[in-house]
Amino acid sequence: MEQNKRCAWVNLKNERYVKYHDEEWGKPLHEDGRLYELLILESFQAGLSWECILNKREAFRAAFDGFDPHKVVAYGEEKVEELMANPGIVRNRRKILATIRNTAVFLEIQKEYGSFDRYIWSFTEGRVIREPYAERTTSPLSDAISADLKRRGMTFVGSTILYSFLQSMGIIFAHGEECSSR
Repeated sequence: MEQNKRCAWVNLKNERYVKYHDEEWGKPLHEDGRLYELLILESFQAGLSWECILNKREAFRAAFDGFDPHKVVAYGEEKVEELMANPGIVRNRRKILATIRNTAVFLEIQKEYGSFDRYIWSFTEGRVIREPYAERTTSPLSDAISADLKRRGMTFVGSTILYSFLQSMGIIFAHGEECSSR
């Protein structure tokens, strides 16, 4: 039987990355807890590779209380210092502080829209956009969502980060022509 072909960006030597591509990337995501985790992890990716963040995902989950936004929003200086001392995650004070602030905004969006899912999918009226992953790193859609999140007070949510988030969570379906997932 022929092996599945994958997007060219997938490091086939990293089982975790292959599994992520095959089982998660680009599949429409609607569960707020998973959307929250993905948004936070994407913000930690800034300046790094997704593979690096993915390899640390379990450590991030443990360090950030299972990505429970009600716990994260209450983090104080003691927890920030604990996170800064954790070698399993990306130890960047600005990103950690942004996570706490972004969590407060995330919870405000949930309250306003009923769910973060309703908010994020409202930008495309629930539709998936199809475009190859190599086409661009930002789009008018990621520009608009980034601007709205920044207006609401989030940081580390630039258009490139948002574009990657939109691909990961399936609003933008971006598997390459070479990929059997198309």
